[in-house]
Amino acid sequence: MFTRRLISKYFIALTLMLVLILTGCAQPTTSSATDTPEPTPTLTVSSPTTEEPILDTPSPPTYLRLWVPPELDPADGTRAGRLLQARLDEFAERRGVDIEVRVKALNGSGGLVDSLSAANAAAPLALPDLVLLPHDLLEAAALKGLLIPMDEMIEPLEESDWYEYARQLATVQNSTYGLPFAGDALILLYRPAMVAEPPHDWVSALETATPMIFPAADELASFTLAQYLTSGGQLQDDEGRPMLDAETLAQVLTFFQEGNTSGLMPSWFTELTSDDEAFAQYSENSGDMVVTWASRYLNELPVDTAADSIPTPTGSLNTLAHGWVWALSNPQVQRHPLSVELAEFLTHSDFLSRWSPAAGLLPPRSSALSGWFDTTTRNLVGRTVLSANIVSPADVLTVISPALKQATMDVLNNLVDPATAAQNAANQVLGP
Repeated sequence: MFTRRLISKYFIALTLMLVLILTGCAQPTTSSATDTPEPTPTLTVSSPTTEEPILDTPSPPTYLRLWVPPELDPADGTRAGRLLQARLDEFAERRGVDIEVRVKALNGSGGLVDSLSAANAAAPLALPDLVLLPHDLLEAAALKGLLIPMDEMIEPLEESDWYEYARQLATVQNSTYGLPFAGDALILLYRPAMVAEPPHDWVSALETATPMIFPAADELASFTLAQYLTSGGQLQDDEGRPMLDAETLAQVLTFFQEGNTSGLMPSWFTELTSDDEAFAQYSENSGDMVVTWASRYLNELPVDTAADSIPTPTGSLNTLAHGWVWALSNPQVQRHPLSVELAEFLTHSDFLSRWSPAAGLLPPRSSALSGWFDTTTRNLVGRTVLSANIVSPADVLTVISPALKQATMDVLNNLVDPATAAQNAANQVLGP
């Protein structure tokens, strides 16, 4: 009995020993003696804090988005377009970024300012970094808070070789909202074979035996406005409200009446509503002089035509201008340095001296004038840019222009005398 119990105990002990050995053999083993076991992950919970979080420095943008009007599309197939596209490609390669260009109509549904407003409200990330705007739309967009002032990002325009009209282009309420790119201004075209000496003042103009065509029904009344301002007329009173000085305007309208009598300004001018229509009449030999925009002459250079400054009351050089500006429109601060760098690259003198003549537009800075190799054309451009002025603010013109247009048409159609037409226009601006 004792022997069987002893054997039984020995068997149980042996069984337990085997179980322990087998259990130890079943433990996981590393695949290599040189591997280091991975540490057990731990979770750290931070306590709430009122301190500002430390953010990583944003990476530079990898793309830039540009909005341009149709007439300055780099993909339009013109020489100026190809130069602009090559300039954009050069910048993209230098900085390692992609540049996306979208063409936007100036006005109407989906126009530049409307698109900026819509994107700003609904899709800020879709806003362009730079937008190419004419001065009136630049002003409208700036007053709506859709553009970022560039005063602290660029050298003051007054301390460089920018023309005065170009500085006016980029300025809204004493703040700089962009870098000037190109301009345009009213000039006089004439046929030297028929007009030996172009008129520089009102007296010599009245002595010219040929019509001086201009669109009297132009919605902006550009030629009338230019003559009114050159005569010393004001567009705003001391409180900034729109106004017309009836006495000064009457002097301009008297010139128009005398021009109507002499044949300089026949009544059929009142049927012309645009610059295109006026130039078409010139091309059809309805007259040997026409007031038009410099860009038309610089782009077409008609072989039978020369160009000069528009006539003014005393022959002083003064004309009306407009133009385009590269403006900053994306509110993301980290995108501004590269955007401004691109704007500066696109407005550098070396580039503008090649691009401006190709585009047939006035350069915004004197150092870009060297690209105009023809001496006669360069002299014309030089005189024009020095005498050009921008009319602002745009909302004042919205009130002034219709009154000037009506007064011009009434006088050329012999409906009223100059003094009455001028007073009617002044009263129209003041309103009821």
